[in-house]
Amino acid sequence: MENEFSQGAESVYSNKVRAGKRRTYFFDVRQTKGEDYYITLTESTRKFNGNGYTRHKIFLYKEDFNRFLEGLQGAVDHVKTELMPEYDYEQFDRRQEEWEQQKALEAQQENTDSAVENENTDKSIESEEDISW
Repeated sequence: MENEFSQGAESVYSNKVRAGKRRTYFFDVRQTKGEDYYITLTESTRKFNGNGYTRHKIFLYKEDFNRFLEGLQGAVDHVKTELMPEYDYEQFDRRQEEWEQQKALEAQQENTDSAVENENTDKSIESEEDISW
């Protein structure tokens, strides 16, 4: 369900943050027809049955940017320093980096396999062209 600002609003910036296997956050800056700006924060979660996504959206307006950031930073800091100071918050960054590296290696391997296959196909075509009847 979109609000009246989002109808006809143009997206001028978008940032996607993957958060595990099932969850992604989207940060979108939108411009209204009146040349005003606001941010939509969207959490998209893949459904367990694999059929589609559940989305939750927050509209954040410029007059609330500072208070929102202060509130978010305060809540994060409280958890990190008071409630769970011993927790390794960077483990998720490391796991994400490892996952991205693995995906890049798999893509590189697919490209290499495809190039070898194309080279072999090209050689067989050359060989057929060399045959004189």
